[in-house]
This record gives sequence, C-alpha cells and structure tokens, in this order.
Amino acid sequence: MSDNSDVSDWWRTRIIDMEPGRIHLRGRPVQELIGNTGFAQMIWLMVTGEEISGGRETLFEAALVAAVDHGPQAPSIAAARMAATCGIGLQSAMATGLNMLGDVHGGAGEQAVELYRLAEEAGPDALPRVLDDWRAEHGKFIPGFGHRFHKPVDPRAPRLLELVDAAAASGAVSGNIAGIGRAIEAHLAAERGKPVPMNIDGATAVIYAELGCPPPLARGFFGLSRSVGILAHAWEQMQQGGRNKGPTPPAYRWTFDPE
Repeated sequence: MSDNSDVSDWWRTRIIDMEPGRIHLRGRPVQELIGNTGFAQMIWLMVTGEEISGGRETLFEAALVAAVDHGPQAPSIAAARMAATCGIGLQSAMATGLNMLGDVHGGAGEQAVELYRLAEEAGPDALPRVLDDWRAEHGKFIPGFGHRFHKPVDPRAPRLLELVDAAAASGAVSGNIAGIGRAIEAHLAAERGKPVPMNIDGATAVIYAELGCPPPLARGFFGLSRSVGILAHAWEQMQQGGRNKGPTPPAYRWTFDPE
C-alpha cells in the first residue's frame, strides 16, 4: 500500500475530523452540538477551540450584536447595496461589502486592542507616553474613541461597558481593560477640552481584550458581526429592486477637475 501522507498532510487542522457518516468539530460530534450550542458559543469554539459560557459568553454575544449595522452610509453596507442592484447573487453582494472592511473601516477594533495591551504593559502612570508614542507611529487618531456621527456619545459603548462591569463583578473577566479604556477617554477629554467618548470599536475592543483575544481576532469578529448587517441590507435592496444604483442619485454629478 502506498503512503499518501504527503496528500493528507497538505492541509492540517484541529478544527474538523470527518469521514462518511461522522463529523466532529473541535472533538465534539456535530449532532451533540446541534440544538445544544448557541451560535455565539459555536463561533468561539470553532475559532479558539475552547468553550465559552456564563458572563464571558454574554460579553462575546453582546459585542457581536452591537456591531451588526451602521446604516447605508457605512462603506461596507453601501457597497453591498450597490452590488445588489447589479444583477449578482446575494453571496456576491455580501462579499463586496465584506471586502470594504480594512484598516480604516473595520480595523479600529484590532488597533484598539493593540493600544490597550500596550497601555496595560506600560502601567497607568505611563498612559500619556503610550498615547504620544501611538500618535507618533500611527497618526493623530486614537482608535476606538470619538465618532463623526454619534455625538456626544455612541449609544452602544456605555451599554457594553455596563456588561463588562457586571462580568468583572462576577469574576468572569478582570475589568482591567475597561479601566484602561475609561482612563484613555478621560485623558483625551482633558487634553482636548471636550468629551471624546469611546465608540463601538473601542467598546468591543475592551470586550475582546478582556476575553483574551489577540488583536487580529477583534477585526475578524467585527467582520463576522457586520456581515449580518451586510446580509440584511443586501437582501432588502434586492426586495426593493433598482438597477445599477451608484453612490448618489443620477441627478447629482461629480466635480471634474481639469488638468
């Protein structure tokens, strides 16, 4: 019998083991998971290989719920809606929207987790230096704080922080990252002489950092959450109809800059 390990070893995974009539996900028979495991629990199990429950599960699901949508002005949603009028399928419209998520739109959560980790390592007295160093390397914006639309407060952030506080009180998480987030918020307000409240990216980043997620997972989970809104808007646009809709109504034109 020939050794075909060079083929079977081409892809290696701890996520799924499968043969005809049997599917195990992270070592659990799929039939045991179905009906007994919530979707948020399943996401966590698949991605991390660990189970999540109690206050930690509540936080994770809350973060996923909070970031599902931000309306057609969000580039990811707008792109999906425009794509849906171009004659492509629903999944292609979703992919169009998801592909809009990058460092600027959708990446702030990952960056905020990185910043929180740096502040945690440096200690509370070093926060001004940490923020100055961040600006020197990344520019003037502090990820996770301030919002061009929601002023003076992003309504999602306080609720998420309430849930973090409750989880910390029960011992599910430490609450240390929430304290760092609030310290950054207070520092920015004192620095600028006006409130610079934590936004959805900063608040979900608090949760993901409290749960021990590496920074890239914060962006991944945001994309997973936002895909719900992308699906909803793409499907709604398909029901509404429309053909080849662009970013503005046809009566509006762009500005032409002559050479």
